[in-house]
Amino acid sequence: MHESDPFPILGIDTSGPYLQVGLGFAGDRFDILSEELPKGHAEALFGRLQNLLDRNGITYADLGRLATTVGPGSFTGLRIGIAAARGLGLALDLPVIGVPNLVALSLGRPGRDFSILVDARRNQMYAQRFQAAGLPAGSPELLEQDGRTMLIQPKIDLGRLLTFAATVDRSDFPPDPLYVRAADAKPQTRNLIARAEADT
Repeated sequence: MHESDPFPILGIDTSGPYLQVGLGFAGDRFDILSEELPKGHAEALFGRLQNLLDRNGITYADLGRLATTVGPGSFTGLRIGIAAARGLGLALDLPVIGVPNLVALSLGRPGRDFSILVDARRNQMYAQRFQAAGLPAGSPELLEQDGRTMLIQPKIDLGRLLTFAATVDRSDFPPDPLYVRAADAKPQTRNLIARAEADT
């Protein structure tokens, strides 16, 4: 494994209306592909990853670490990015870093003791306090909007995410989805009831 040398590090963000993939190299050099793509992440992701590797003249075998956003965000988008990162990590025997979206958004924020607020729709917002950039002071919450300025469909800075993910302990940032709000999907009971009646 490449635990002692995380570079090159490959990053994936499919948590929102963007498809972003990027490579980070030692010396703060980055190559990032980013496009607005509300749907179709699953179909496009691996093609974009291959294009990124090809134009940098490297292969998956050259990677030292993987990173992905883990939410909160689009349920479908998160599953796609996390599944891809986990699958590659397993196949390549590489560490996979899961970076929460609010932590990623805090990385470009100067100063200390601030909150990141993101529009969660339905008159709600995701909120988390930070002692400083990348250093949470508490867990993310789902709150009612209260008039404070929120980020609307924010775009993750993949360069900052890659820099952060290259330095953290993998055990502190597992690639597990972070769902602050429960899924909208409801159990399908109509067919189950009909089947049960047919069986009686």
